[in-house]
Amino acid sequence: MNRKENIKTSVLFVCMGNICRSPTAEAVFRQQVKAAGFEHAIHIDSAGTHDYHVGQPPDERAQRAAQRRGYDTQKLRGRQVHERDFEVFHYILAMDRANLAILERECPPQYRHKLGLLMQYSEGFSQGIQEVPDPYFGGNQGFEHVLNMVEEAGRGLLNRICNEK
Repeated sequence: MNRKENIKTSVLFVCMGNICRSPTAEAVFRQQVKAAGFEHAIHIDSAGTHDYHVGQPPDERAQRAAQRRGYDTQKLRGRQVHERDFEVFHYILAMDRANLAILERECPPQYRHKLGLLMQYSEGFSQGIQEVPDPYFGGNQGFEHVLNMVEEAGRGLLNRICNEK
């Protein structure tokens, strides 16, 4: 990718409530993009399919796990997917099939090609790992597992975006 290009690629990470998986993916990918020197070329956001946590910060356990690895989630706030997101974002990546199905139902047909699962950009996808599990009702280890998954998938996604430019 030419770092001087003005074309901005946009990525939206989506889970159910936008307080665990998708803000974690946003923070991880934001740091990966910055480390690669492409923060000016890639816009990153996250949202939920439900309005349970609109305006709230990420789950404290997600924040602590992210912070231990150097990711900043403190300024992130939950929001729900909006109709305009389907038009604006180039990649709309769900954490699991249930949220992907919701997106597919809400998405206008001309934008469905933008939808996918985050894990399709991971090497684990070819091994059958297709979903990022929801750690909300589990222990701290679930948040660490989510970080491992989104770090790997984020690297694959960044490579894909760079190869497209």
